[in-house]
Amino acid sequence: MTTTVPADVIGTIPPHALQRVVHTALEEDAPWGDVTSETLIPASATATATLGAREPGVLSGGAVFTAVMHAVDPALDVTLHVADGTAFVSGDVLATVTGPARAVLRGERVALNLVQRMSGIATVTARYVAAVAGSRARIVDTRKTTPGLRAVERYAVRCGGGHNHRTSLSDAVLAKDNHLAVLLASGIGLGSAIRGARERLGHTVHLEVEVDRIDQIEPVVAAGVDTIMLDNFSPADLVRGVELVAGRALVEASGGVSLDTVATIAAAGVDVISVGALTHSARALDLGLDIDVAPGSASSSASAV
Repeated sequence: MTTTVPADVIGTIPPHALQRVVHTALEEDAPWGDVTSETLIPASATATATLGAREPGVLSGGAVFTAVMHAVDPALDVTLHVADGTAFVSGDVLATVTGPARAVLRGERVALNLVQRMSGIATVTARYVAAVAGSRARIVDTRKTTPGLRAVERYAVRCGGGHNHRTSLSDAVLAKDNHLAVLLASGIGLGSAIRGARERLGHTVHLEVEVDRIDQIEPVVAAGVDTIMLDNFSPADLVRGVELVAGRALVEASGGVSLDTVATIAAAGVDVISVGALTHSARALDLGLDIDVAPGSASSSASAV
């Protein structure tokens, strides 16, 4: 597993996207305030909450954790003890937050939900990255993200040492099986469609086409694509596909990718391996937020409700 991914590799979450995620989540969780805390907890009470690891993993979401707490109450003091992209072990203290108890209690569930989700993605990504170490293959995510959370989930992939595919449908041309089916039904040849697209596109726009058979490779590459995606190819066909492309385009492997198969796929010599499971199947990491209301008091844990 990755020890630490450099901050300049991870980058940041776009501020507008971070604000949107935090605002939406807090509005969903407490649309008219936190009736429990406002009823039971004195306004003068203060608390310290400790974000702790209950299993090993890779952290992602420190800035999100902080943004949630500060959105609830700017007076909350948040300290991050572990940087995003850093591996940790069970029992490590990842962050602490201190301030008005009502604010800590209002923010705890949203902050914990997001950092657990993001750290789960970072952790599984790091496992895939480690599995292909020594190969030329780059592990990338897909658009199979949770609606509304793409920016933070893709940031989490980078925290795990992975890379991002196109961010949205607006970023690049990626003709997949359904596009090709429509072209075929319309009587338009794939090669001529690709050449026509290349003529219309700006020179900075990336053009990628998915194929699922060996015989499709040469016409697609000859038409002038930047990347060819070999979808659900067997290991032997992946090797043959890389040989046929012969460096004329980047080769991406997709479909049937798991931790059990990814090393074999990488060994075929592909440049990119796209893995939908990084975001659509990653489980939330087991982290806890333990709150001490006052020195010497019993602590409570926000992990279940």
